[in-house]
Amino acid sequence: MPHRTSQAITERIEALYGRPRAELEAHADATGHPSMLAALLGSLSAVEFAERDIAFQAERLRQLTHPDREIGRFTAGHLLDCARRIGEAVAVRDSQARHTSAVLQSLHRAPAPAEQAPAMPGLPAGAPAASAARAR
Repeated sequence: MPHRTSQAITERIEALYGRPRAELEAHADATGHPSMLAALLGSLSAVEFAERDIAFQAERLRQLTHPDREIGRFTAGHLLDCARRIGEAVAVRDSQARHTSAVLQSLHRAPAPAEQAPAMPGLPAGAPAASAARAR
């Protein structure tokens, strides 16, 4: 299930590039050089990873604090570890989301190129040079 932060970023990237995410990822993978699209998708992946980590650690925390479970010395250490990991994952998610959103706000979709009218048949390429030679 996609989380709200990563879903919002995904929608903004798709709107900016006018293509679904799967196509954008395929294009970024096929391109052999770094690009803004690849950077945006990389940031999105970092946000998604942080969101999955938050969900995993929160579930683990719920398991550790189950009413039927006794909290001893080792469990207390696990509780602290889960809470620390949740805090770190939230910081990563929020930082990546903030920077990715700032970049997305600075980018705008370029208008589609206008259809160019067929070129009018002009003078042959050598004609201007010939007329310049006669003027001397």
